Formats: sequence, structure tokens, C-alpha cells
Amino acid sequence: MDQRRSQSKMENPEIRTFSRRSMIQNALFVVTGAVGLPAIATEMAFAQEPAQSPAQKPTEAQAWTIGNSSINRTIHFKPNGGLFTSGLSDLATHSEFISPGNLRMDMAQEFSFDCNGRTIRGTDPEFEFLSVAEAAIPNGRSLTVKLRHKEVSLEVSVVYSSYGDHPAIRKYLVLRNTGSAALRFTHLNIETLGLSLGPSNETILNTQYGTIPREIFYTGRSEDAGLMVSNSRTGVGIAIISEVPGYMKRTEVAGWDDPARVRIGVLYDTDLMPFERSLTSGQEFKSASVSLVTYRNSDGFNDPRWVLPSYTAKVLMRQVGRQGAPWIYNTWEPFERGINRELALELIDAAGAMGMDIFTIDDGWQQEHGENAVNLTSFPGGLQPILDSLEAKGMRLGLWIPMAAIGMTSADYRNHPDWAARDQDGKLKITGTAAGSKVVMCLASAFRDSAADRIIDAISRFRLAYVKLDLTTIFNAYGEAPGCWAHGHYHNSWAESLNMIYEGIAYVTSKVYAKHPDVLLDLTFELWGQKHVIDAGLLAAGDLDWLSNVDDTRSDSAGPIQARQLLYQRAASMPVESMLIGNIHAELPTIQESFATAIGSAPLLLGDLRKLSTHDREWYHERITWFKKLRKKTKISESFFPLGSWLQTSSDKWDGFARLARSGDGIIALFRNKSEVPSATVQLPLIPSGSYRVRSVITGEDHGVFAKADWVRGVPIGFPASGPVEILEIASVHN
Repeated sequence: MDQRRSQSKMENPEIRTFSRRSMIQNALFVVTGAVGLPAIATEMAFAQEPAQSPAQKPTEAQAWTIGNSSINRTIHFKPNGGLFTSGLSDLATHSEFISPGNLRMDMAQEFSFDCNGRTIRGTDPEFEFLSVAEAAIPNGRSLTVKLRHKEVSLEVSVVYSSYGDHPAIRKYLVLRNTGSAALRFTHLNIETLGLSLGPSNETILNTQYGTIPREIFYTGRSEDAGLMVSNSRTGVGIAIISEVPGYMKRTEVAGWDDPARVRIGVLYDTDLMPFERSLTSGQEFKSASVSLVTYRNSDGFNDPRWVLPSYTAKVLMRQVGRQGAPWIYNTWEPFERGINRELALELIDAAGAMGMDIFTIDDGWQQEHGENAVNLTSFPGGLQPILDSLEAKGMRLGLWIPMAAIGMTSADYRNHPDWAARDQDGKLKITGTAAGSKVVMCLASAFRDSAADRIIDAISRFRLAYVKLDLTTIFNAYGEAPGCWAHGHYHNSWAESLNMIYEGIAYVTSKVYAKHPDVLLDLTFELWGQKHVIDAGLLAAGDLDWLSNVDDTRSDSAGPIQARQLLYQRAASMPVESMLIGNIHAELPTIQESFATAIGSAPLLLGDLRKLSTHDREWYHERITWFKKLRKKTKISESFFPLGSWLQTSSDKWDGFARLARSGDGIIALFRNKSEVPSATVQLPLIPSGSYRVRSVITGEDHGVFAKADWVRGVPIGFPASGPVEILEIASVHN
């Protein structure tokens, strides 16, 4: 039997014994059955200016509501009953996600964690109310409720935020040690609620990025960045977007323990990558945020294909969502570390003719990993000739830079070998790279300041618009062990190093942004520690995610069709313009497919551009110019609709996508693949009411004007005779 459960039960005999499956994580303990809500003593209406109540010990319950025109969340504090959510309402669909007047408090604990071995929950009677504060934040409002524990020297601030008219509430915790002795935290659960979605036999769950159906009793892990739980009959649902980074992520869903509720817990991991944090006197820890986003399937703009892309692009993305992703060229394939000045200048000529925005030199420009000295053998005269050529053609430079994998001859390692990460046996952590073995430095040490300074120096020295931050940090995506066992770093244990290394990445990027707020930082999947991964934690730290390296070296390579597989699976809950999907080649005979695939996400092309004919370069220039103009005037980041055989892209079936603004204007891309079908019937039942003119970007042909009813039935679109790809511009017609 779990010793903590046994001890807690002895200390509080009112706790009932439940089966293991009803206890989703140690954090979700049962304290009582169903209880009625107390009368509300204070209902706070938000004022325009921040307000704060003085520290007090209320004798009656208090309640506050945060929200906007689309969503409301009501939070109660009850003396001897702690903090809990008593209401969660989608105002657009008139849906209630918390059963009013009858709460199961074991599902309403608000938050929980273990502190020095003691389980603490938001609903514990040992919490007393300190203050509440409301404030304006960019495009929204926040509510902070501060609590103090009566028996542990601890303050907990619970921060809720709403934004614009998005049906979303975002939440995080701040833990503060107010005593003299250290506090050790584990099993940190940021959000724990019992959601009312209807009977269990009507409840469904889509996992990973919200696209893979699974059973409703489920543990979400690193790839479960956007879980979507809903009622299959009514369509009412809620998306759970966790910003806990990478492998630290754990989300619990229990949909069949209660016939009328779904228990959720959004937490840090407890077993494979266990969270641990020690706080000394006066120290604070701010948790990752969690967003709960409400929706109703097949209900116009309330459908998640409108709701989630709009929220994630406008709120979770740092800046790309506002300006549109630039067109980026990268030298890695086919040149790899063989890139040099002559090759680069020839490629710049081609990239400029195509209309690219950023020319990125990948690994090979530098003398050593971890230093900014230029490889003068490959680039005599340094990078100045490259900069001059780029700027003459209206482009900017991007560079590949490893954050934590550095050479043993680098100054950082020579001067501070104590900053290096070590394995369980005390040996240096070494990772393999294209340039040979490199030492992995620990980002939960003073190395993080040096790494940030090095990146800042490179941006200043080379006038960079974009930095591809790469290679191993917490652990290698190809199987090397995670974390750091070294002594003398900021972490007190291996477990503590895990999340602190992710925090170290965010520390580095925040320091870079403070100096260069307009630079685009790309945190690759290798840096984040897992193949093909993207999550809201990464977006909290950077702008872009180079999330994969699909092979596109031959005409029969996996190439664009697998790039679209990655795109379709993730677009349900992650903003597409944060995704850089390598390595689509621009010069292969499938240039139409390469271009059409690229406009589904953040546009990225590789390959030997010198092989493109003058006609091909002009073809790219015309289409890239068209796309930039359309993207500038049309908010196509407000939705994403996968089409055809999108759940499993297949050469014998067509697939595609639509990206539309709320006006209905936007683009459709269709891919015949090897299916040999003459046309694709495109259904867009969620397109706004109106009429739309359809024009082919491939042929220039006008396909006609179609009303919403046509899109509901399906509009047949023939593939052009010139190839297996069609791109359509959709423009609303105003009578």
C-alpha cells in the first residue's frame, strides 16, 4: 500500500478508501462525497483597474468570476474548505462544464502537490485566504488568488487569465517558501477538476494532438499536447492544452469512474521523468500554464477547427502569428557541413530570385560547436560577403547554433568543465553530432548565462533574423539518457535537473529576447528531446519548432506526403505557423507539391537551388509573392481544416487542407498523390455563410462562385493536367 495514502488516512479518518483506478495520481485524493455549494458571500465584478483585498480571515465563502463574452469560470474560497472551481461555462454554446450546486470535492481540488512528503490540495482546510488581485494583461485580464497554509510555511498564488473573446481560461501556480527550512515539492498537479460532459457512454477522447481516438481512462504523456474530451452526441467538449514542457508532461483523464463527470488532472510527470523542486527561504517556483478551451463540434465558429487555431496562434505564439511566418531556406540538405562561401553565394542568387526571406546556413559555418568564430577555411573573409549579398537582395541571414552541445576545445568547456552534465556514474555526458562527439553542458547551471551571451553575440555580430537552436539539451532524441547527475549545479538531484534544464532553455531564450526582441528563435525537436514533438511549453520559450527531418532526397522519398502527415496530426491543437517541417527540397520535379506543402505550415525549403531553372525560379517567385500578399491581408491562421485522407496520408488517396479566415477567405491545397483520381470533392461545412469565388493558383483558371450550401454538399475540383497538385484561392464575394 502507498505509504503516503496510509499515513494520510490515519491523519484524517474521514477519507474514504477508493480503488487505485479512481485515484488518478497521488495528487487526486478523495476527501469527501458530494456537497452543496455554500451561499456566496461576495461576488466580485471586475473593475477596469487592478484591485486587491487586504489579508483577512473571512468567516463566509467568497467567489470571483473571470472570463469574457465567451467563457466564465467562477472560483470559490470557503473557510475550512479551501479553493475550488464552482462554475465553468461556455457562454456561446450555453454549456456548463461544472455541475452547479452539487460538487464532488474529490474532483474539485483545484490543485495539489506533495510538500516534504505531505499531500496538499487546494481544498484543504489548512489554507487561509490572503488576497485577491485583478489586473489587465495583453489582450485580456487576470485574477490572482493568494493563499497561505496554516501548518506549512508556504504561500500559493493561483493565477487565472482570459483573453479577448477566446473561450479559454489559462492557469498557473506560484509556490513560495515563507519559512526558514527548505521545502521539497513533487507530484505537482496544476489543474484538477471534475467536468460534466454527460453520461460516460457518450464521452469520447481524442489524444496526442487531439486527433487520435482513445479510451476515456487515459494517461497522456509527452506527445499529448492537446487532449480533447467531448460528448459524442451533443458535440460539447473541452480541449486541455498543457504547457508543461516535453517529457515532463502528464495528463490524466478518468471518464468512467463517475457516470456524470470526467476527472482530469494536468500535472508534471511522477514516474518516467519525475518532477522535483526544492525551494529555500523566500524562493518561488512558477509552474507551467494550462489552458482549458471549450468548444462544440460542428457548430460554426464554436467548432474546435476554428477555436483552437485562433487561440493558439493569437495567445500561445510569441510573434509569428501576428506577422506571418517568413519563407526560410536552409543549407543542411544536400550540403550538410560541406557548405562554403562559393556555394552559399550561388544559392543566395537562386533564393533571391525565388522570393525567399531568410537564408540560413546550417552546421558548418563555425570553427567549433559552442563558439562564434567563423570557419575561415570554408568562409574566407568570414560571413561579411554573405551578409552583403543577402542584404543586396532584400534577404536576412539565419544561422544554426547548438545551445548546449559544445566542443571540448571551446572556451566554455576549457574554463568551466564543472558546468558539464554528467551521467549516473559521474562520467561526462557526450552526444554524437555530424561533427563528431560533443560534450553536453547542463542548462541548470551557470552555463545557461554563457549560452545566452553567445547567442546574443552571434545575433548582434551577424545581424541575424533567425536562429536555429539545436542538438541535445535535456537528453538526445535518439535514446541517450536524460538529465544531469552532477553536483554543484542549480539542481539538488537528478530528478530536479529534468525540469530545470527545460527551464534553462526558457531562461536562455528570454535573455536573448530581452536584447533582440524581433529575432525568431527555432527550438528544434532535438533540442526539446523528442522526434517530431511540438507543444505549448516549447511555444512559451520560442517562436518556431523544426519538428522533423523527413527524407526528400529522391522523387520517391517519403518527402511531402510524410511532412503533411506530421502537419495534419498536430494542426488540431498546435499553431501551424510555428511548425518548420524539414527537409522538403525545392528543386525536385515535384516543385508544385513542395510549394503547396510548405504553405500549410511555416514555409521551409531545402535542396540545391542551383538546379532550379530560370522558369522554376520565376514560378516560385510568382507563387511566393502571391502567398505573402494573401497572408498579409487574410488571417488564415484562424482555422485549419484537413481534407481527404488526412488521418493517414496515403499514396493511393488524395489529401489536402484549407486555411481560412473568419471572413471565409483563404486557401485550399489538394494533393492527388498516386491515386489517379481526376478530381477531389471538397466539403467545408464550417465555412461562413456567403458566396466565394474560387481561382486556381496553379493555372490561373477561375473555377466559379460557390455558396455555403455548395461547400456543405461538396465542390468537385479537378486536378490540373500539368500535375497532381491544385492550389485554390478562396475570396468572398460581396454583393
